[in-house]
Amino acid sequence: MSEKVIIYTDGAARGNPGPAGWGAIVIDGKKVHELGGRSDKATNNQMELSAPIGGLKYLKKHKMSKGTFDIEIFSDSKYVILGITEWIFNWQKNNWRNAAKKPVVNQELWEELFELTKLFKIKWTYVKGHAGVEWNERADVIATSFADDEPIKLISH
Repeated sequence: MSEKVIIYTDGAARGNPGPAGWGAIVIDGKKVHELGGRSDKATNNQMELSAPIGGLKYLKKHKMSKGTFDIEIFSDSKYVILGITEWIFNWQKNNWRNAAKKPVVNQELWEELFELTKLFKIKWTYVKGHAGVEWNERADVIATSFADDEPIKLISH
């Protein structure tokens, strides 16, 4: 029987680009691990991609040897969800060019996320932002706190 891990993610940028942050909440049964990061200059989309990368890196580091488990990632970014579940396959086939034959923006982050997704069985789920979904709201607070360079206490229990 496989165990299920849930990850809520969000990204934020003040200006686009500008000071930016990401937040991820990994829920493993009754354990909750909050993660976040900051960049002095990044776009919102870069932070939206950095959040699931951060969550999956955490799992790779802490759970890979502990058996099989399914992952569900909740994101309020259709860019991330459509990119990783649909668009990326054509980008790869077309030498990292989009439908307009232009280079794919954020290629390095897409490649990193794609490599991490190969390690896990992941279900990607869209959640509407700022709609009162508890963990999505918390991921937003983490991301915006990092973007604003404000201290935030991250939960890990």
